[in-house]
Amino acid sequence: MIFLNGQFMPIEKASISVLDRGFIFGDGVYEVIPVYSRRPFRLDKHLHRLQHSLDGIRLKNPYTTEQWSDLIGQVVDKNAGDDQSIYLHITRGVAKRDHPFPDVPPTVFMMSNPLLPPLPESLEKGVAAITASDNRWIRCDIKSISLLPNVLLRQIAVDAGAAETILIRDGFLTEGSASNIFVVKDQVLLAPPKSHLMLPGITYDVLLELVAENHVIHEVREISEDELFSAEEIMLTSSTREIMAVTRLNEQSVGTGSPGAMFRQLHQFYQQYKATHMRGGLTC
Repeated sequence: MIFLNGQFMPIEKASISVLDRGFIFGDGVYEVIPVYSRRPFRLDKHLHRLQHSLDGIRLKNPYTTEQWSDLIGQVVDKNAGDDQSIYLHITRGVAKRDHPFPDVPPTVFMMSNPLLPPLPESLEKGVAAITASDNRWIRCDIKSISLLPNVLLRQIAVDAGAAETILIRDGFLTEGSASNIFVVKDQVLLAPPKSHLMLPGITYDVLLELVAENHVIHEVREISEDELFSAEEIMLTSSTREIMAVTRLNEQSVGTGSPGAMFRQLHQFYQQYKATHMRGGLTC
């Protein structure tokens, strides 16, 4: 069951106009919200990021925080599975094809997909990544549905048999094509700072909170291309993949070629955080 413009229906019954600006221009934003034990994870943070994206494209939020929470809860309830991934999509609506903003209602769409945990083999052995030049636009902090650059960059990884493409702009790490990236250098955890050149990840925030609480030495600063290639460990984070170790970069081993001690520690912190909040019955 999906939600489309105020109604719940089977996905097979859903349709939108070919004049929807999301279809014509890619004029819209989206969010992906993980759900554990039928409870949305860090819903307030996801909705805050959604508001940031809407503000970035000058589109009024169609619902209040309370209304979003209720609608998302209904989507979760109407779909099977304790763990789900809620996809939320808002476009500027249906109008004659013309660039200026029309005065029309937005299109609002939500659906649920199964949220599958990372494969045990990926956690045990890590995954491969490649690097590429970050040739996207400069408002990467907006979670735009215009994802063609990300699609092309991710396909480079798929073609190479890798799990992710790590992006470099002007000699510095920005993020992955669909993830945030952490690096361990000289036993210090490094994270690139939030800016308009990267999406502020929810899992990125959780990891930084956890390392601060557990007194892990870390720095949030620009990470050079040389530091990336000489890193002892590299990790990627996202709402659907949680935290994973990158053990090969451009066909070369990262560190020992196996997930390192920092990854093991952070993965444990993250799983404990999830379990604690699920046991407490909280909407994280």
